[in-house]
Amino acid sequence: MKKMNSFMSIIAMTLICSTTFGCEPKNKKTGKEIIYAQAMNPVTTVNNTVKIALLLDTSNSMDGLINQAKAQLWDIVNKFTHAKCGNEAKPNLQIALYQYGNDNLSSKEGYIQQVLNFSGDLDEISEKLFSLTTNGGEEYCGEVIQTSLKQLEWGSNKDNLKLIFIAGNEPFTQGKLNYEDAVTNAKEKDVIVNTIFCGNYEQGINSKWKKGATLTGGEYIAIDHNRKVVHIDTPYDDVIIKLNSKLNTTYISYGSLGKAKQEMQYMQDSNAMEMEEAVAVKRAVSKSSRMYNNKKWDLVDAADDSSFEVSKIKKEDLPTELKDKSATEIKSYINEKKEERIKIQKEIQELNKKRNSYIAKNQKENAKGELENAMLNAIKKQAEKKNYKWE
Repeated sequence: MKKMNSFMSIIAMTLICSTTFGCEPKNKKTGKEIIYAQAMNPVTTVNNTVKIALLLDTSNSMDGLINQAKAQLWDIVNKFTHAKCGNEAKPNLQIALYQYGNDNLSSKEGYIQQVLNFSGDLDEISEKLFSLTTNGGEEYCGEVIQTSLKQLEWGSNKDNLKLIFIAGNEPFTQGKLNYEDAVTNAKEKDVIVNTIFCGNYEQGINSKWKKGATLTGGEYIAIDHNRKVVHIDTPYDDVIIKLNSKLNTTYISYGSLGKAKQEMQYMQDSNAMEMEEAVAVKRAVSKSSRMYNNKKWDLVDAADDSSFEVSKIKKEDLPTELKDKSATEIKSYINEKKEERIKIQKEIQELNKKRNSYIAKNQKENAKGELENAMLNAIKKQAEKKNYKWE
């Protein structure tokens, strides 16, 4: 079993990535969703979506931070699986990813790059995290916050939860753009900025990381980004990993994206396993939840959409084993795979409950590290203000 940097640090910041999150209020008398009139759009319905932008420092000293983000993505996703809005609706989750402070990035762009726009595609989020590498550079916190506010579609719905998690270890004041202007802009957009300083707590305060968070009502956290946390092996890990392999056989790729997306699924399984078996287990648990949806390339997930019609799929877009089948035969095949998937997912979820109980009994105090608990507490605290709750 390989060891890894398992701090929840970044991924809490990331994702601080299933998709979009916000509570839909309802009329107390009728129980119907309230529709709001907004400036640019006369009538807009509310979405149950949470949007999280992760802004990660990828300068030379941040390898530990990046590894934590890779490892802890699945912890965040699995936590959101149990989130509910005030109207009992299950929220979605969308994650965007930026890197900054890397010499390989354009100086004209302030050494800042959007790695991923808001996405609920968990395999894509994982792939982008694993693509990050570090190199020395200039870290401009105000600039990367402002860039994410300008480039991303945050929306104007006040009921949605919108969070930025920015992590780094240089003064928050670097760069031509005043960080106070950037966070003021965030507050105007109803975006909460949470800051993670990789270093001494007091040093982070003195270099304005705490003020950068408090100006928007966000949380300031200082972490040791190079601290290693050893995962606890459980008797259920190997079984869950084997079930994950079976789960992959229930996917029916179709369309122009099908083959490439299925290969990406396998690659991200491999990336998780390469880090540590415990990370692969957490990913498998995420794949057994509602957060892992691949309707754009998988016929089983696509068939759950009310607008889906087998007859509308072109033969050339079907996998080889279905090209010569009738619509009825294709539906039967999809249903067969769906039933198989539900059974496997249920087994994984049941085993994960036993796994969590085992870990709770055998884990030493503070073994998770201060960041994991602190980040989740920050998210829950801010989500409660938007009428979210956790099962």
